[in-house]
Amino acid sequence: MNLANRITLARIALIPLFMLCFLHQQGWMMAMIIFAIAAGTDKLDGYIARKYNQVTRLGKLLDPLADKLLISVALIMMVQENMISSWPVVVIIAREIVITALRMVAAEQGIALAADQYGKVKMVLQVAAILAVLLHHVLFHSFTDIRLDMILLWLATGVTLLSGLNYIIVNYKWLR
Repeated sequence: MNLANRITLARIALIPLFMLCFLHQQGWMMAMIIFAIAAGTDKLDGYIARKYNQVTRLGKLLDPLADKLLISVALIMMVQENMISSWPVVVIIAREIVITALRMVAAEQGIALAADQYGKVKMVLQVAAILAVLLHHVLFHSFTDIRLDMILLWLATGVTLLSGLNYIIVNYKWLR
């Protein structure tokens, strides 16, 4: 197993640790740090895979799976703790399911559909929104009534929806 895939597996392994810290009353800050580290490994494993020619079929499977698990777990836990509404979470997770299904259909035809720029922007906004929600809960709620975290969450939700629609439109030819 190469370094890029090990980093991806480490991202997946950080998810239960994030969950434990998130659920512990005093662990919000640690949960935020773990989430930020895990999210940061997404960029790192991709960089290493490309730079050192370590792109593998396993990595192509695990990397998007790790991203979806990390984001989905964080969002679901935030809904559980009444930190955010369920609506953006439903939209975000539904988009991921639809795009994953599209990729599976294409893969059955021997076609690998890569993530596009909009998908990368979507991921950055989702990570920023989740970190902002955690920061607001830990720190900012004492200082301001402006909910930058909610603005970022709804922006991430909109971009997530638009990127999914764009992905379907661009790759529709593979569904016919």
